[in-house]
Amino acid sequence: MMNIANIVSATWYDLMENKADPRTTDWFLMSSPLPTVIICLTYVYIVKYLGPSLMNNRKPFELRKLIVFYNFLQVLLSAWLFWGLGMSGWFTNYSYRCQPVDKGYSAQALKMAYFSWWYYFSKFTEFFDTFFFVLRKRYDQVSTLHVIHHGIMPFSVWWGVKFMPGGHSTFFGLLNTFVHIIMYTYYMLAAMGPQVQKYLWWKKYLTMLQMVQFVGIFSHCFQLIFHNPCNFSYIFVWWIGGHGVLFLFLFSNFYKHTYKSSRKENTTKVLVDDNDNVIEWNKTFEKKKDSITQMNKALAKHL
Repeated sequence: MMNIANIVSATWYDLMENKADPRTTDWFLMSSPLPTVIICLTYVYIVKYLGPSLMNNRKPFELRKLIVFYNFLQVLLSAWLFWGLGMSGWFTNYSYRCQPVDKGYSAQALKMAYFSWWYYFSKFTEFFDTFFFVLRKRYDQVSTLHVIHHGIMPFSVWWGVKFMPGGHSTFFGLLNTFVHIIMYTYYMLAAMGPQVQKYLWWKKYLTMLQMVQFVGIFSHCFQLIFHNPCNFSYIFVWWIGGHGVLFLFLFSNFYKHTYKSSRKENTTKVLVDDNDNVIEWNKTFEKKKDSITQMNKALAKHL
């Protein structure tokens, strides 16, 4: 047992000290994955257990203005990251076919590493999406898909910043930040109330855009399985491509249950009142109820 423990310890030390990118080793939260794991697990505990427990006997908080402001900041952050990742390589001299990691200290290489770390850190800021759901007691929004997606992203991206803060793998962040610009714009508008929500008919297409994003991510990665002229790490090809496949499965399942199944069932109309509470009713039920009322009136005339 001691030999196994020594081998594991030596392998881990070699991985963290010799295989990691030396430029990011001393950056905040980069020395070990443990702090990121603890933060992610704490997030899951708060949104699934502690938060609902504390809110059990409390009224939902009114956070509309705060949520609008938060989403506006997320739009700005996503736009800044998209621009940064693009100008650090993807809009200039990166190859979309196969791009090796430049681990040098040139201005461009350091800029890509810098924006890669900020992309990682931005995943923690997205935890507030769920915190606001809990504070508003919108537990229906704290779905398995939502918690898995937010809970594992910081941990997943940590490995990229630790070992590959640049090159082919950063295409993931480029696509993701672009989608988040649109996504958080939608959330910001939705939080403004019924007067704006009636124009947000395109939520379904936002989900479709997210699925297209995941297809783009795993296609971009898995092409290297067949031809890898830049000798990019196959571990990260499978790591990033696998995440793309996983999230495509989860989001497509959500799409089927949310949009396709609702078409097969009775049509539902959704309104949001001034307190941001969802009011929904079934159109078919309303039609049936009206028909029954008319029948009763007709019978009453003959009695």
